[in-house]
Formats: sequence, structure tokens, C-alpha cells
Amino acid sequence: MTDSIDVKHFCEKVLDRAKALGADYADIRIVRRDNESINLRTGKVEYLDQSSSYGFGVRALIDGAWGFACSPSVSDEAGERIAGEAVNIARASARVKVKDVKLAPVEVHEGSFKTDWKIDPFDVPLDEKIGYLRDADEVLRQDAKVKVTDSFMEFYKFNQVFASTEGAYIEQKKVESGAGISATAIEGSEVQTRSYPGSFGGDYSAVGYEFVQSLELIEHAEQTAREAVALLDAPVCPAGPNTLILQGSILALQVHESCGHPIELDRVFGMESSFAGTSFLTPEKLNCFRYGSEAVNITADATLPGGLGSFYFDDEGVPGQRFNVVEEGIFKGYLSSRETAIQLGQHSTGAMRADNWNRMPIIRMTNINLLPGDWSFDELIADTPDGIYAADIKSWSIDDKRLNFLFGTEIAWEIKDGSLGRILKNPIYSGMTPEFWGSCDAVCGEDDWHLYGIPNCGKGEPAQLAHVGHGVAPARFNNVRMEGAK
Repeated sequence: MTDSIDVKHFCEKVLDRAKALGADYADIRIVRRDNESINLRTGKVEYLDQSSSYGFGVRALIDGAWGFACSPSVSDEAGERIAGEAVNIARASARVKVKDVKLAPVEVHEGSFKTDWKIDPFDVPLDEKIGYLRDADEVLRQDAKVKVTDSFMEFYKFNQVFASTEGAYIEQKKVESGAGISATAIEGSEVQTRSYPGSFGGDYSAVGYEFVQSLELIEHAEQTAREAVALLDAPVCPAGPNTLILQGSILALQVHESCGHPIELDRVFGMESSFAGTSFLTPEKLNCFRYGSEAVNITADATLPGGLGSFYFDDEGVPGQRFNVVEEGIFKGYLSSRETAIQLGQHSTGAMRADNWNRMPIIRMTNINLLPGDWSFDELIADTPDGIYAADIKSWSIDDKRLNFLFGTEIAWEIKDGSLGRILKNPIYSGMTPEFWGSCDAVCGEDDWHLYGIPNCGKGEPAQLAHVGHGVAPARFNNVRMEGAK
């Protein structure tokens, strides 16, 4: 992490200082984070950022209240000062606490852990990355009706140490890579966009540059542009109840918004309601509420290789876990922290994460996955006499309890007599979360299942961006309210 200090000795000194000042519990995270973002717009480099961040943060618990302080200077002087500030803030917080913070027990772990990658994206020359994006962009702009194009790559490298007064000392290293392209066709007042491999940033995985190579952006650019142009003259999606089959990336968002957020236990308790509100999944619903049909099985899984929501330990030293969130339609589990889990008499499910050294950890999604069913995609289409197949995110809105939602997709195809037909533009669908998932009667199998990476899940105040994952396969929903935006 750095050659200038003995990291373990530094952690011990800071934690000893916090204890000497009266902390009942304290932990420290030292984080180095590297980031590179490249965006070409219509053939020119629109945005290029290469940045690094390094620092540490200390949590202290005194008299049942938290204090947190941080510094970009990882030095003995800063360590002593920040430990004192965290303790002082905890004491001040204790004067206005509503109730005592208590922590669920956790087994103490020590060790060093690293995800797997073949090609370090930070070792790939910048000219090579830009050249690859420029080649994809040229293919996107071959049709004169495509007026705006975007191609982008983004890479992260995390190097983190966690230590606590309970004796934990955990080192973790992780690399993430992502890329995507989009084409916007314009004719008169009509504007249509298509994206690959997903909208709003493409797709990401916790591996190296080999993931970008596997996306084959250049090979998919022509079809992406062709669909954007075809949408200009396509009929508007018809209004009314319909059978809806959702493609992977839009279904990943559906899982994210209507399942991932409402199972965050801090939100359930009203402790963290900024940005996305609270939750309809209140504690009395645990193990008995029908969230969806028997075809709906959802897990939280921080152990999946390649997942942006995967890790060995969370920011409280709790091991990454896989557990059922929804089992045959019944709600089974929350994402929790040590502080929230103990309020339900449970152990933490290991979901506490901060987006950098200068933020307190809060409960974040891991990889929230709709488990695969038994259908192939071709079987699902052939089994649908009349319906709509919709793909990729265009817009989304959901209320503060995660119940009422309205999503728009980039494109849809009419399904008639078990076959895909005309392209439809501006599709919108809406519903109530339990009714919508209750209408799911089929989920495609492992061959069509994909783990999508999302690096920009916003939550908290000050705002934090979490990197999360959603594994899904296309699924069918019945009697869904649909319309086409004018």
C-alpha cells in the first residue's frame, strides 16, 4: 500500500490511542483507490480522468454513539489526532443519542485477500484504449442519421486495510473494468438512442482489461447504430395490459430498485432514508410476506467471482456471504450491519461498505440476483402468443418505499404467435412491486443468466456511490400496464 509506513503498526497505534481515550470499540480503514475514466463523444475525447485517492478513517464507539474522523495524511501525527477527533465526536453524539448503538458479535479474522485478474487495466497504454474506442466509434457513425455517439471505458483499483480493537486485520485488493457504446439517431424532432452492452455506462466486472476485450464493442457497433436508426420510424409501443418479457440489463435495474434497496435494513429502520427513501419490507414481513410468485428466487451473494458487489469482508470485518432474500416468492432476508442485525436478534449479513476512506460505511447492496429458471430464451418467446420483449434502460422512477414504479426502455419488439416481430419505440411499463413480481411465471436458465455490474448506486448523505452487481436472465411478467411515450 505504501513503503513509507508500517501499515499494521500504524493501525495498532491508532486503535490503541482510541482505546486509551475511552473508546469501547474502534476500527480503522486505510484505502488507496485508483480510477481511470475515458469517454469519446462523436469521435473526440470528451472526458479523461486519471486519479488516485489515499487516506484513512476511524470509527469510535463510546457510550452507545458513533464518532468518525478521517485524514488524507497517513502519518503518526495524523493517526493520533484523528483517533482523538473520532472519540470526541462520539462523546458529543452520545449526548443527543436516541438509543444506544449495540453491535452483533462477529468472529475475528486476519488475512490478505485479492480478486483475480489477467490484465491489469492500468498497465494497458492509454493510446491503445482510446484507439479501441475510436475504432468502435467509427463503426457507430457509418449511418448519417447517427448524429451523436459515445464510447467509454472505466477502471478501478482498490487496496484496503481494515483493523479493529477486537483484533481483526484484513487486507483486500480488487480491480474492476467496464466499457460500453451508444448511438443516438436524430431525424427532425425524433431522437432515439441504442446502447451496448447496456445503457448508462455499459457493463462492468471485477476482473481486468480482459473483460473489455470480451465485450467486442467494435463487432456490436453496427447493430447498435442500426437499431437506433430503425427506432426513428418505428411505431410507438401500444398502451394497455400486456405480457412483458424483460431483457437482462433492464431486469437488473428492476431487481436493484424494487428488491435491492428495500432490503437494506438501515432504510427499513429509517436510519438512512436520503436519496432513495425507506422500505415497504418492514420487519413483521420477514419469512412470511409474499414478495413474488413461486418462480421468483432472489439471493444476496457477495461471494460470486467477478461481481462488483463481491468482497471477502465488508467494512466491519464481517465475511462476504450468500443468503436467500426471496425463496419461492417469500421474503426471507435483509442486507444488514452489526448495528442493525442485532435489533432483529441476528448476526450481520455483511453489507457495510463505504465508497472511500473519508466516508462512514453504510449498508449497501452486494450482488442481488434473480436465480435462473428452466426456460431457454427461444422457448420463452415461442410460448408467448402475444406480448412485448423490452430491452435496456431509458428511464426509471420509483417511490420512497420502493412500491410504485415506472420504467422506460430503449427498445421493444412485438411478440406475435410466439415470434419476435416489429420494433416498437418509447416503451414504458409500470406497476406495484409485489404485484409485478407476483405476475412472473417464467425465468430463463443459466445459459441466459448474466451478472451485470453497476458502479454508481447512490445512497447516503454525504452521497456515496457503491459498486454492486445483479445476476439475471430474461423473465416473463403477465398483465403488466404498458404504454408508449409520445
